[in-house]
Order: sequence, then structure tokens, then C-alpha cells
Amino acid sequence: MHEVAATPVSGVHRSFPGDPRSPAEVFDEAFAAPGVPRETYGTVVGFLADLGDAELDVRANDVRRILREHGVTCARPHGPRSDEDQPWELDLLPLVLSAAEWTAIEAGLLQRAGLFNRLLSDLYGRQRLIRDGLIPAPLVQANPAYLRACQAVRVPFDQRLQFYAADLGRSPDGRWWVLADLTQAPGGLGFALENRSVLSRVLPEALAAAQPRPLTTVLRAHRTALERLAPPSDRPPAIALLTPGPEDEAYFEHAYLARLQGYTLVEGGDLTVRGRRVLLKTLEGLRGLDVLLRQVDDELCDPLELKPDSPTGVPGLVEAARAGHIALANALGTGLLEGPAFLAFLPGLCRHVLGEELRLPSVATWWCGQARERRHVLDHLHDVALRPAFVPVTGTGSESDAGAVHAGQIESVEATPHAWVGQERVTLSHLPVRTPTGWASRPVVLRVFVVFDGQEYRVMPGGLARVVDAPRLSTVRLPLAVGTKDVWVLSDSAAWDSPVTVAPSRAGQPPASSDLPSRTADALFWLGRYAERLEQLVRLLRSLVHQLAGDPSGAGRRRLASLAGFLRQLGVLPDAPGAVGSADSLGRDVFQVLYQRERPAGVRDLLDRIHRTAFAARDRLSADTWRLLNGLETDARPGAGPLPLVRAGVVLNRLVLGLAALSGMENENMTRGHGWRFFSLGRRTERALAVARQLETLLRFGAPFELLLDPLLEIADSTLTYRQQYAFEPALAGVLQLLLREPGNPRSLAFQLAAIATHSHALPAAANPAGLRHVQEKAVALSGQLPSLRPACSAEWHDAQASDPQLPDHLAAIGRALAEFSDLLTRLFFSHVGPRTD
Repeated sequence: MHEVAATPVSGVHRSFPGDPRSPAEVFDEAFAAPGVPRETYGTVVGFLADLGDAELDVRANDVRRILREHGVTCARPHGPRSDEDQPWELDLLPLVLSAAEWTAIEAGLLQRAGLFNRLLSDLYGRQRLIRDGLIPAPLVQANPAYLRACQAVRVPFDQRLQFYAADLGRSPDGRWWVLADLTQAPGGLGFALENRSVLSRVLPEALAAAQPRPLTTVLRAHRTALERLAPPSDRPPAIALLTPGPEDEAYFEHAYLARLQGYTLVEGGDLTVRGRRVLLKTLEGLRGLDVLLRQVDDELCDPLELKPDSPTGVPGLVEAARAGHIALANALGTGLLEGPAFLAFLPGLCRHVLGEELRLPSVATWWCGQARERRHVLDHLHDVALRPAFVPVTGTGSESDAGAVHAGQIESVEATPHAWVGQERVTLSHLPVRTPTGWASRPVVLRVFVVFDGQEYRVMPGGLARVVDAPRLSTVRLPLAVGTKDVWVLSDSAAWDSPVTVAPSRAGQPPASSDLPSRTADALFWLGRYAERLEQLVRLLRSLVHQLAGDPSGAGRRRLASLAGFLRQLGVLPDAPGAVGSADSLGRDVFQVLYQRERPAGVRDLLDRIHRTAFAARDRLSADTWRLLNGLETDARPGAGPLPLVRAGVVLNRLVLGLAALSGMENENMTRGHGWRFFSLGRRTERALAVARQLETLLRFGAPFELLLDPLLEIADSTLTYRQQYAFEPALAGVLQLLLREPGNPRSLAFQLAAIATHSHALPAAANPAGLRHVQEKAVALSGQLPSLRPACSAEWHDAQASDPQLPDHLAAIGRALAEFSDLLTRLFFSHVGPRTD
């Protein structure tokens, strides 16, 4: 194994403020001696040191801002979900590796990947290695990761391992060791690409000087390999990425990779198996899939033949793979080799299978199923970590700490020795990390990714470095949600990272029909509804805040009382029987609706709903759309300082502008496909419901309605339009004409119903033509329910009866019909999606 020479930069003595020295007993990645950077770090250390603390803080804030705008988060795995996902953390100083050092790592991982593929082929085939005594039978037969249902299942080209990753640590002598192998659905690749993208924007000068090798060429080769797995066809191969869903800690990168590579992002509920073929439920019916790139653990992939209570699997997937009708990457059962017990046998297996010595050593491991190794472990418990031999499929394992081995553990080792291993305790190398108080030295673990390109394995020249807290100095696999660093592999020749672009599909072939899953269409429809619902709420609250801060005279108090009563009847403010409430109490009501997360249908509640539905359609939303959606969270935060009512008005104004920008993004930036159509249908449906409800409440209101006409025009953003059309103060007939029947007003009920009818006639019909006709007839009928306004003479213009006295009932009927239309869309297009609470 290649060792790193402690080569200082000739004549250079540079360090960071605070001199973040590593402990004497560990390898320091960046410094050969205090203040003396290693040759590989001379450029980047000098650049960061020259920036100074103030500029470093600015750039660190830029990193956090960009990650927040991109929506880069990591859910906390295996625990209760918090209100907000954990923000992704990226440090300014990368882990830098020389070309020579990388060559040694690359060769070791290429050998390892090829070895693992050969082992998997044997263990799920003839099992000669077990019969020949090279692998003890309990390592397989007693291993919960061994899938008996997948025994003898053939895979295309006998290539079971398409994607592999390894966690590496550097020992105090400078050598790299494999801490863990990840062979079923390794995570972190998308985060590594995002890290590089962010640093290229924040530290462009350092990247231009260091010229780290590019990352994306390997990904393009991997897509080509996946296309090769598909059966020959005159259509483009249908490739989907199977994700556990938004609850998974790596969901961001699943959506990122799907969008980057042009895969369809699917969950288990989006798929069905019929005739031993895997089919995707799309808006246009069932569509066959050829290749499934899975990010779901082995045992969770099929509740019929593997784990019965799996909520993320596809019933019948194993049988479809057995029939050869779907190619899986990685093949089911590859998680077998993730157990640490196999590490003890890899050197011998490498010599037997490949005729070579293992180039990249594993952390020293003793399997307790062997008597001599078991005795060694039990005799050295204070120096050896005791761990389960088979990593639980849905967990991260456990280990004993030094001096904390319990008698029960020793008894367990004696009773079931095959289920335990002892492993050498690892002392990791250190690297400076930027903290709120300055630079500090922290341990790091390097994750490197290997992909199969259709002919051979290729290692991505870089990876994901994770910063470890001192108590985590172990080989137990770390969660993704820790501090991270980009990984720069230097090159002898100039190389610059090419732009991250979507890999092209097979050229010269017609595009496939819509691959929009029904679940995603459902999420986009409700994203539109929740966004419009929030805009209506914010506009109502802003109108009340303006009245609270306005005219304190008797007339002003009457307008305030009327508006407060109106909002209570709409359900925006809590009921206050017998009294409208003082200005102070109304202000408290506004703050409650605006800031309290526990308030149902309040601003925070709707923002949470928007976040959840947008996250479920993450791969269908552009980067700019994500910036807007994430900006809403920032806009809703209360500012510091006095005058809380003024600050509330500022927050509401920011939210109105942000939601208006989102509406503009819908109109100008979204491709006019089915996704955009359902998003727009959601907005139009919700706006029509809001307008109908507000006008109905106005006409049924007991107080003088004329006090509400100005606020109602303001809420509908139609004040200027009204004044251009009518040269006098707001009157009921004019307001009704403008908000009810004016076809050119994008805030009117007529405009919404016309848009709904237009959209309904462009919906896909392949799945259920008869059902679609029913939807279209319902949409046309909605416009027909729009009541006619009786022409008003000047004497009637301010008369509450200038319109049909049945108008409130007509508006209520339109509201019910809109709810029925929404339910009809759900039954027709989202039928496999669980019920959603409005």
C-alpha cells in the first residue's frame, strides 16, 4: 500500500489561525509539521490562510446559503422525524490526495470490486467456495443478509455488483485501510457531486489553481452500463431509480441523481408486477420498466418473498428478476458481503479467486466462529472492539467500548460465536475543520465510489469525506448526516471538472410516453393547492394588519371590526363569541396564525405541507423553484426588534412576493407537460374555492358589507383594475362583476373555471377514457354553474340586492362542485395514493 511521505512545501511556513494541531499519535492530512503544509495542501492551505477570518466567514456563509437554496438536507435515519431535516454541512478545506496516492487507492478498490462480484456469483450460484472450505458455511447460512429467495437467480452478464463504495481510514503510519464495504445500495454519491458543485462556486480560485480531477465522466459511463442491461428494443430503455421515499436520509441525493441521469424517480407504491413484469403506474397507464437502480436495502425490496412488513418494496419483484424481465442494480442479495465477518477471509479469498495479494487491506478482524480467533478476541477485549458479525440490514450495528464489555456479551460470544467478530480499534487521521470558534483538528473518514461501465470497474476520482466526532472513532458505519468535505484528487495533467449535465439516452430514438408517476402528479397537484392556500391566507392576514396599523378613528375601528368578523367567519381567526376583540387581541391572533407551528391551517402548517409535497416531487422541480420554496421558509421568520405588528407586516409582504414569484415560475419556466398541468390545476382549484368562499361570506355577512369591499379588492389584488374600470368608490355590483365574471381578470372565479376546463381537456386519456370524459364534463359544468349577474342601474349600484338573492347559495354549490371535481381527479389519476387530509 502506498504511504504518504511527509513532504513539506519547500520554504513555506503556513498555518491557520489558532494552529489547529492534530494529536501527536495520529496522521495529520494537511500538515507535515506544525505550520508546514504537506506538498498536496500547499496551494489550498495558502489560499485559505490568505483570505483571513472575515472572508472565510463570508465564504462559509455562502456555502450554507447555497446548500439551503438547493434544498440539500439529510433526514435523520432510524429515529423520529423532526420538524426540519438536518442541514447538510460542508467544510471549506477539502481532503486533498496526490495522483500517486490515488493510483494506489484506485487499484485496491478496482481489485476489491472485481473480487466481490466473483464472490457473489459463487455464493448465489454453485457455492464452491463454501464446499472447498474457503468460506465457512455459517458466514452465509446464518447471515440474515443472505437471501435464499435469490439463490440461483440469473443476472445479466453475471454482473451482480454494478455500484460499490468503501469507507477508508488512514492509520498513524500513513496507510489507508478499508473500514467497511458497502455493496447493496451505498449512499453519498449525490452529496459528493453537490459538494464539488458548491465549492466550485465558493472557492473558484482554489479549484482553478489545484485543478482536481473531474467527477462526472464516471457517471456517464455508469448510465451507459445500465442501458446495456436492458433487453434489445426499438424504444429507449426505461430506467428508474427506486427510493424508500422522502423519509430516507439520502432522499435528496436520490432525487438529485435521478434528475442528473434522466432516470424516473419511483417509490415502491409507484410500481406493480403483472405477468412477472415490473410496471410503472403513470398518468397514461402502466408502462414497463427494463432496469431498476435501487436505493432500497435488499430485504425491503419485496414484501412477498423477503420482508413481509416492508413498506417500501414491490410485491413480486424477486419473481420478476427470477424471470429475467427486470435488471436490478445492484442485484438483490449483494448486501451479504457487508458483514464485517467477511473481512477476515478476504486476503485468502483474493489469493484463491484472483491469484493476487489483497492490495488494499481491511481493518484487522477476527471471526469468533473459529476457536483460535475467538480465544484471541476474548483475551484482548480491552484492545479489540466486539461487534456483530452480520451488520443488521436496517441498522448500523453496535460495538463494545474499551473497558465496557459486559459479562452478557462474553456469554453471547461463547453461546453463538459465529455471530460475533473482534476488530482492531481504529485511530483515524485528522484534518483541520472550520468551526464557529475557528479552526480545529478532527478525524475524517473517506468514502470512495466504484461503478461498472459495462466493460470494467471505474473509480470516481474523488469522494465524500466525513468529519467524525472523537467518540465515533470506530468502524461502525457512520450516518451521512455529519460534517463533510469535498475530496480533491490531484492530477499530473491539467484537468477541470466538466459541467454536471444529464447523460443522453440512445440517440435517434423517439421519446417514451409520459413517465410521470401518479404519486408525483398527486404531489404536484397538492403543491399547487397548498401554495395558493398559503397565498390566500397571507393576503387576508396582511389586509388585517394594514387595518390594525391604519386609521384609529371611529370609521377605522368599524372597518377593523368588520374585517375581523369577516376573517372569523372564513375560519382564518379563532372564534371570539360576543365580541370582535381589541386591537391587541387581534394582533395576538395574527401572530398565532403567522408564527405558531401548532396552529392548524396556519402559515407554518401550510409551509410544512408545501415542503412535504415539494420534497415528494423533488426530481421534477428546477433549482430556481427550490430556491423560491426554500426562500419561503426564510421569509416567514420573524425579524428582531420592536414593533411586532410592523415586523409581521414585513413578513407577510415578503411571503406575498415569494408566492408571486412561484406563480411566475409556473407560468414562465415550467414545461407544459402533465406535471405543470396538475400543478396549475391545483392552484386554479384552490383559488376558485377561495374566491367563491370569500364572496359567499361577503353576501351572507351581517355587518355593512360596503366596509369589506376595499379589503376584498386588496386581497384579490384587483384594486387597480377596479379603479380603471369604475371611476368611483367600490360598490357591490362592480366588485361582483370583477371578481365573479370578468374573464380577463386572473383573480376572478370565471378565469379559474375556464382554466380548469382548458386543463381538463389536455389530461391524458390512455388510462381511463370514460373517466376522463367524466372529468371534462364536470369541468364544463362548473363554468355553467357560474351565476348571471342582473344588470344594475345607477340607483341599484350600491344595493346589496343588485344581484341574484340566490347568489350565496350558487357560490356554495360551486364550492361543493369544486371539491367533487378534486375528488374525481384523485380517483381517476391518483387512485393508488393514500387519502390526503385537506
